[in-house]
Amino acid sequence: MKKVSRFVNSDILFDVLSRIPVKALLGLKCICRVWHRIISSRSFIKAQMENTEHVLTGFIYQEKFEFCNEDIEIVSYIPVETRGAKVGHMVFNFLPEDVVILASCNGLVCCGSCFPFQEPTLYICNPSIKEWIKVEWPSHHRIENVALAFDPSKDSIDISTKFKLVRVKQDENRDERLYLTFELYSSETGAWRKSNEICQCNNNLIKNKGIYIEGVLHWLTDGDQVLTFDVEKELSWLISVPIPTLEFRTIPEACIGESEGKLHYVLVSEEGLHVWYLEDYYEFKWTLKHYKSLEEIEGEYPRFFLNLKNRVSQRVSVDTNSWMNPLGFKDGVLLMKVRAHIYMYDINNNNNKMTQACSIEDLNSKCTWCPTILPHSLSLIPLNHGDKVPFTPY
Repeated sequence: MKKVSRFVNSDILFDVLSRIPVKALLGLKCICRVWHRIISSRSFIKAQMENTEHVLTGFIYQEKFEFCNEDIEIVSYIPVETRGAKVGHMVFNFLPEDVVILASCNGLVCCGSCFPFQEPTLYICNPSIKEWIKVEWPSHHRIENVALAFDPSKDSIDISTKFKLVRVKQDENRDERLYLTFELYSSETGAWRKSNEICQCNNNLIKNKGIYIEGVLHWLTDGDQVLTFDVEKELSWLISVPIPTLEFRTIPEACIGESEGKLHYVLVSEEGLHVWYLEDYYEFKWTLKHYKSLEEIEGEYPRFFLNLKNRVSQRVSVDTNSWMNPLGFKDGVLLMKVRAHIYMYDINNNNNKMTQACSIEDLNSKCTWCPTILPHSLSLIPLNHGDKVPFTPY
């Protein structure tokens, strides 16, 4: 028994466990109290992040009413591993109230109180280990945007988990021109402050809000531009998308996302599926990474699609039954809606593998087409909260 005890507490076990993916570690934590203590330690979590690859595990999906002062409480988790996996609906049941999802970054998720509410609160949480902390949400407005900036590779997690929040507000000046202002929250100070930065922007922020890449946040707008904000330098600028949507006969659908540390722009039109990545921020240089015509997609996946090009080409007005709508993009995986189903399309796969993830019915859909989509990766990142879920061995 003493030999077993010495092995359990040895550096060998620490090293072996630190090379195991998070999904397996979440189960191994329950083997015994010693393993739970090792896997929960900040030094172990740091080593595990250095020894393993941070991979996409799913997309968090929540619909919202566009013209209604009420939030939809249903939140769904669509796993990337579609074989045998089911859509989850109990993602945030560990939080003290129903929430709306706002941002996701490196395993952490930012949520807010559902509207209507009495005391608006922000929650920074890690759904993988069911830990959370509260953040005050002063002067809350329902349509404002809150983004999360968290980079464990730059801010060591040995002592604490540091993060920042950026709140974007839209206002207008005396000339009735719209502009954006920025407010920042730091976990180190525990307070909000207003940035001096102002961005002249007449467009609304739409899909894929607050994507964090190498210290910069990105928001897609409805004006063929991407809003960016450097969190450290507190500078913002607008980047034009590679192809203006006015060049197409139909109303194309687009989204942005991150892959290999670069911003990507995905566009679906009658011409096909295009995926670009931003090569240079200052020269606005985009490079086409992937292209496939609608005829090719239908030919490769006839059991999924029928008359795809004709249906997309005939979409000349906003249609709630949009035939091909890219929802989110992360690590080469495109989540898209085609009629009543959700598909995942891996552009990095040699055969561009496409799988059917779920149906709209699986998401308990309210049939609104303004969903918030957040990519998510399992992580062990701790959030020191007094009400963390207790350890219960199997």
